[in-house]
Amino acid sequence: MTSVKINYIELPARNLEGTKQFFSDAFGWQFIDYGSDYIAMQNAGLDGGFYRSELVVETAKGSALVVLYSSNLEATLVKVEAAGGQIVKQIFSFPGGRRFHFSDPSSNEYAVWSE
Repeated sequence: MTSVKINYIELPARNLEGTKQFFSDAFGWQFIDYGSDYIAMQNAGLDGGFYRSELVVETAKGSALVVLYSSNLEATLVKVEAAGGQIVKQIFSFPGGRRFHFSDPSSNEYAVWSE
C-alpha cells in the first residue's frame, strides 16, 4: 500500500513581508523568497509557505486551524503579542491541555497549545 501523509501546507497572506517578520520574531522561523508572491517557511515543524492573497484563514468561516505546540504557553503568548500578533482567544483549558488563538499580520488565525 502507498503511504500518504500531510507534507506541506500553504496559507494566504495579505502582507508577505509582515508575515515573514512576525513569524521570524515570534518563533524564530526562517524563510526563502520565491519571487514577489510566495515565501517558503523553514524550521516551523512542517514544511509550507505563504502565498500573496486577500483571503484569510478563520475558523469562524470554516477554515482548518493550524495548531502550534509550545512547552511554555505563557511565554509564547508574550512573544506573539510582542511580535505584533493579536490574541483572538485568551488561554483556556480543553481536554488534554490549554491553548490560545491569535491572528498574524495578515489576519490569519492560529492556535498554540501546551499540556
